[in-house]
Amino acid sequence: MTCKRCRKSFAAEEARCPHCGEPKPDSTGLFQTSTVLISAGGADLVYRSVEEVPARLRTQLLKSTNGANSATILIADQRGRREIAKAMRKLPGPAQRRLIHSILSSEASPGAARWLTPVRKWAIVAVLAAATLALVAFVFLHR
Repeated sequence: MTCKRCRKSFAAEEARCPHCGEPKPDSTGLFQTSTVLISAGGADLVYRSVEEVPARLRTQLLKSTNGANSATILIADQRGRREIAKAMRKLPGPAQRRLIHSILSSEASPGAARWLTPVRKWAIVAVLAAATLALVAFVFLHR
């Protein structure tokens, strides 16, 4: 195979030109990686996948990632956001709701306002709606 950039030949199995580093046109795609960092027993351990984590720690990991102390950190550009939205649309209803709940859950942040109960949220919405209506009425009546 001949490199388009430096015009030197290289093996077709190579993903990049060994001379200039130009990627092969047909080898582009999505690069995915995962890292599992476990801080336990005073040590920070890094694994490349959940399967690589020892069984004892894997059990603790699975328990903790399904609890209130778990969180998802997602960094995505515009294309990544579109891909995530497309993938979420394909999820069944309950899985989609669980994912959205885990992302938006107030339990995930320790500084979340505990006084903001559902009843108080509705009260705040009602007061804001009433204030908005009063402002609109005031604007139209004072013409």
